Amino acid sequence: MNISLIIIILYIAMLFVISFFARKKASKGGESYTLAGRQLTTPMVTCSLIGLAIGGASTIGVAEQAYNVGLSAGWYNVAWGIGAIIMGLALASKYRKFNVSTVPELFGKFYDEKGRFVCVLCQIIILIVVVSLQYIAGGAILSSLLPNIFTIKTGMIVSACVFVGITFIGGMWSAGLCNLFNVPLKYTGIILCTILSVSQRGGLQNIRLSLPQGIPYFSPIKGVGLWIILSWILVMTTQVMSMQGPVQLTFAAKDPKVARNGFVFGGLLMIPIGFLCALIGMSAKTAFPHVSATMALPKMILSLNPVAAGITLAALWAADVSTACNLLLGASTLVTNDIYKKFLNQKVEDKKLLVITKLFVVIIGVFTFILALSMSGILKTISIGLSLTTAFTIVFLFTIFAPKLCRKNSAFYTTIAGIITLFLWQLLPSFRIFPHVIFMEWIICLAAFFLTSILDKTKIHNPEFKDKESVYNSKYIKA
Repeated sequence: MNISLIIIILYIAMLFVISFFARKKASKGGESYTLAGRQLTTPMVTCSLIGLAIGGASTIGVAEQAYNVGLSAGWYNVAWGIGAIIMGLALASKYRKFNVSTVPELFGKFYDEKGRFVCVLCQIIILIVVVSLQYIAGGAILSSLLPNIFTIKTGMIVSACVFVGITFIGGMWSAGLCNLFNVPLKYTGIILCTILSVSQRGGLQNIRLSLPQGIPYFSPIKGVGLWIILSWILVMTTQVMSMQGPVQLTFAAKDPKVARNGFVFGGLLMIPIGFLCALIGMSAKTAFPHVSATMALPKMILSLNPVAAGITLAALWAADVSTACNLLLGASTLVTNDIYKKFLNQKVEDKKLLVITKLFVVIIGVFTFILALSMSGILKTISIGLSLTTAFTIVFLFTIFAPKLCRKNSAFYTTIAGIITLFLWQLLPSFRIFPHVIFMEWIICLAAFFLTSILDKTKIHNPEFKDKESVYNSKYIKA
């Protein structure tokens, strides 16, 4: 029997064992399921954040780009790390003090209902798209590395069953505990693959001599270019501050200090992985100069001995599992708390809310799988979609650090401006005066926010703002 397949089967079995262990902890009610009872420790927040960040785009996607442009492709993961560190130092502990469950609920504490509603819709759309892309990545990993066993479609089916199954069984407890297992596995696999790939090609110096001339493969910046690197940093910093997936981890942390430390440690640990995957892609360029860039990482893994290949395969798939489970749970939490509970059944009991949340995990899981069958362009779609979080980030930053500038309609009009900007970027090439939409998003959303601050005289709901600390100390927030 194929050794790599045996390792994958053992890995799946281990995930379900961990999930069934987590089931008891998650069965106490809705908050235990979606937020782990707000009891995540620093290692669990750290590993969950790394699990969310280091997925298919951060491994296969980076290696694919490095195959063509070199080491600078590793900045994609550095950007994630920088965003996480900034989030940890600036906002994570403050978010934890709000004692809410979702990003739109946080909007609702200060702004009007239409602001909260448009936030819900945008957040759900973003998460659904990114979850769908994880199925594609999972199917691509399995079909590329075990072509005699999986097609991309059957790989997607297996991926979907594992993603939905783990999330359904234990919610945030499943994701958190599985990530304690997944993260060491993915780091072991990627480090092992990097060492073996480089050594097989005769070391870094030999790789340098074997690569095509004229392309700055070993330059830390020139390959992708400074503008692209800056856009990655801005996109990742923006989304980590306001997308439901990462923000939900701050809500689930045991206390504000745990939330802060988990994000800072997670960000620091993410940084090396991108450059390791880039080295694999560069090694693949010398070993397989005529294959598709997408096959760079799979080809290098297949060239390893069976045990190393199996471990690395499981590590890559672990990266995808970690990302998908966190985002699937985030999407389900949004639908349950901000649509079902808010508009359909405000007095729902906690036990019933748990059942409803699990039901939406399945429904969203099936819907995103169907959507995944017709999607393509993973990296481009993720990067553009995440830029929509700019409006949320701007609103939160001003709410926390400059509340006197915030108005009742700030959230709504800033978010609408972000949506319009994204549509114009997609439809009108002449609108693209910057190399990435994220720069336009920040300019236009900031302009919309300040314009609203000037024209709208109605201040946000909380009258107790006196300085930035009063946001956390007021009785209103504690309630």
